[in-house]
Amino acid sequence: MLLTTDSVKNSLEILKMMDWIPIVFVTFKFLVLGTGMFFAVKWHYDQGKKDKDKKKEMRAVLRAGGKVAALFVLSLLGLGLLTFVLIRTLGMDLTFL
Repeated sequence: MLLTTDSVKNSLEILKMMDWIPIVFVTFKFLVLGTGMFFAVKWHYDQGKKDKDKKKEMRAVLRAGGKVAALFVLSLLGLGLLTFVLIRTLGMDLTFL
């Protein structure tokens, strides 16, 4: 099958156009995520202005954040232990050498 000059030109145009697709998509992604983050921060800032009892709220947020962090660490530890037990049960080699 012989390639004509028109098909070669079309292929080159498609390849040149394909070079721009990641640039356009990444730019669009940053614009959308940046806009969303701006409005999320603005909304949280506006909500913070409404509350009068900030210290009580801050304690509750810190307590909830601590609980989430502790839960994450415990689940990570549990997953590691479960993986270790499963690997030992299946008789897999655990050496790195």
